[in-house]
Amino acid sequence: MSFGRFYRLPMQMKSDYFKRVLIAGGLFVIMSGFGVSRTAGDSAGALRVTSPDGSVEVVFSLRRGAPHYRIDYKGRPLILPSALGFTFRNKAPLLDGFLIGSAETGSYDETWHPVWGQRSEICNKYNELRIVLSQEKSGGREMAVVFRVYDDGLGFRYEIPRQRGIEDFEIMSEKTQFAFAGDHSVWYIPADLDSYEHLYRHAPLSKVKAVATPVTMETEDGLHISVHEAALTDYPEMTLSAVWGRDLVLESNLAPWPDGVRVKGKTPLSTPWRTVQIAESAGALIESSLILNLNEPCVIEDTSFIKPMKYIGIWWGMHIGKYSFHIGPNHGATTENAKRYIDFASDHGIKGLLIEGWNTGWDRWGQKDAYSYTESYRDFDLEEVTRYAREKGVAIIGHHETGGDVPSYEEQLDAAFDLYKRVGITAIKTGYAGRIFPRGHYHHGQHMVRHYRMVVEKAAEYGFMLDVHEPIKPTGISRTYPNMMTREGVRGTEYNAWSEGNPPDHETILAFTRMLAGPLDYTPVIFDCLFDEYRPENRVRTTLAKQLALFIVLYSPIQMAADLIENYEGHPAFKFIEDAPVDWDDTMVLNGKIGDYVTIVRRSGGSYYVGSITDEKARELDVELSFLETGVEYAAKIYADAPDADWEMNPHAYEIQEVLVDSDTVLKMKLAPGGGQAISIVPAGAGE
Repeated sequence: MSFGRFYRLPMQMKSDYFKRVLIAGGLFVIMSGFGVSRTAGDSAGALRVTSPDGSVEVVFSLRRGAPHYRIDYKGRPLILPSALGFTFRNKAPLLDGFLIGSAETGSYDETWHPVWGQRSEICNKYNELRIVLSQEKSGGREMAVVFRVYDDGLGFRYEIPRQRGIEDFEIMSEKTQFAFAGDHSVWYIPADLDSYEHLYRHAPLSKVKAVATPVTMETEDGLHISVHEAALTDYPEMTLSAVWGRDLVLESNLAPWPDGVRVKGKTPLSTPWRTVQIAESAGALIESSLILNLNEPCVIEDTSFIKPMKYIGIWWGMHIGKYSFHIGPNHGATTENAKRYIDFASDHGIKGLLIEGWNTGWDRWGQKDAYSYTESYRDFDLEEVTRYAREKGVAIIGHHETGGDVPSYEEQLDAAFDLYKRVGITAIKTGYAGRIFPRGHYHHGQHMVRHYRMVVEKAAEYGFMLDVHEPIKPTGISRTYPNMMTREGVRGTEYNAWSEGNPPDHETILAFTRMLAGPLDYTPVIFDCLFDEYRPENRVRTTLAKQLALFIVLYSPIQMAADLIENYEGHPAFKFIEDAPVDWDDTMVLNGKIGDYVTIVRRSGGSYYVGSITDEKARELDVELSFLETGVEYAAKIYADAPDADWEMNPHAYEIQEVLVDSDTVLKMKLAPGGGQAISIVPAGAGE
């Protein structure tokens, strides 16, 4: 019996279930049962659960019948008593009047192996507290609150069983609160229910009004916290809003349906996990697997079609104005141009090619029923292009832009997938730019969450990998559906082509904020940072070496080298992209400070790849290579900023150095303003 099925059993059956349960290769042990019963006005009798190492403690209590939780870390308060519950349309709220019906604690410990990821082995070890509450004044309606506590944080969720009085429901608000113990430093984007494509802001918690998650904080004494959610499947996204009259308290706010209802459904209901990651350093947040661990195991039986890969694309040229998306004299997605890109990919060991603008409808973007997902523009032969790509060993990444027209896409989805299946395409980039049809729906509401999930499930049936742009944020479902490879959900590289651009500190914040949610398709590796021929008023605000480093720092299992291929042809620095993998056995953060700098090393087999980036300030960083195997000599190829490099004045100046290193080596990294460094480290003699 799976863990999820156990929690869908009726309450009494769960209480009588085995004391020891083998689950998915791990061991869940019921530690103790509390036959706790308190009057609605009693705030005593708190229930506690700690992490396996004892550092994180969660305390649950009823305060005059209202459920509250608090979190302590190593004996000091992190989140003060915070309220829980719901309000409904046409039903009494689940906020107060509760008694504790039962409570159980348990422990779970497993090691699992993802299909792909930042590491090939993940430990899932936690202690759990499950409390069943009974609302006496409403005929004994039940609600459970479940806490899973890890050494690096926790997740908690609500479960509302099928019961008399709550068969169907319309939730108007979820009253989950986070009462923080201090006026922490916060990095956040605003709570935009249609887009995550914003620059990050930095402010004291007391000045924050409404934020998207993940939101990252640093306490006065250097502790780091990230609040997010996991396993978002049939529920709107959670944003966080300041509570009027309550200092330092944020409350969940759910994206609404057009009629104002937040969640529509039937019991039994299990909400997404509300997550709090806790770390002694900023880098330890990146190393956490808590979000993935709170999702169900993989449900795809045959995952052989899921293959991480590097890719290039007929894409950047449209953003800088060299090409057009629609047919015309500068159309990018022509058969001839596609073959040119296929040849480059084949010659350089790049396994994937994205082609945008191949199908009709781009000249009517934003209109209802604009796109066909089966009809090519007359200058693009899909059959010939895919045949040629197969011959050259290159996988075509298909493209479906909806312009927000979800009904039209759903009507054509089977025909579109049938076509791609027939011509041998196994990866698809989808897009949802623009307002959602039907009007009144948000990108991040329950209606769209259901749509995104439906597309992922159908793609799995067909054997397609997905890269979703204008998505719902990642919450770890790639564990359950590993064909969900990567997503945008970030202010990415394209903003450098037609806006004021992304400032030099942008990526040094992303690593500690958006990347905590999951892989991001940031589309880095622009070698021509100025592109004066096409957009002289725009530019990329990094050095070339930093663009290389972003290939490692910002994780994606389908990772793009986004520039025009003519800017890569014959360029010595492109060797790093040719060499670097995109699927990893381990990931370590060697140093980092949010908004300033970060250095990440990733291991594939016996080889290591390092990416280090800085903000607008030049930096010198000592990087110890103690992670290397002792007694082994390695060849390090260093792609560094030249001494006179500068993102603003001299972005393309770089140098390549080759040195021998071992586990005792300390590298002296010099990063230019807006710069970076990328390093490949392989066993000496490998490849000779």
